[in-house]
Amino acid sequence: MMTREEIIKTVNDALMKEFELKPESMKPEANFFADLGLDSLDAVDMVVVLEQAFKVKLRKNYEVGKIMTLNDLYNYIENLVKENV
Repeated sequence: MMTREEIIKTVNDALMKEFELKPESMKPEANFFADLGLDSLDAVDMVVVLEQAFKVKLRKNYEVGKIMTLNDLYNYIENLVKENV
């Protein structure tokens, strides 16, 4: 099972690569829209990238719509990974 640190690194690496984000912007409290400059189309791309990175389905759960910050995303994926063990 992945540790929280591994999840954070995987999420950050995937998002920095896909959206050309700077490492210093990858703070847990960073809001995807206000702080990272992503839009709703980017959110769809983000789901696809993370599904590939973690080999899990994110879209099956309505909770995805409530994810607004990196920390929300880390927590969501951590719980999803635990469920799929």
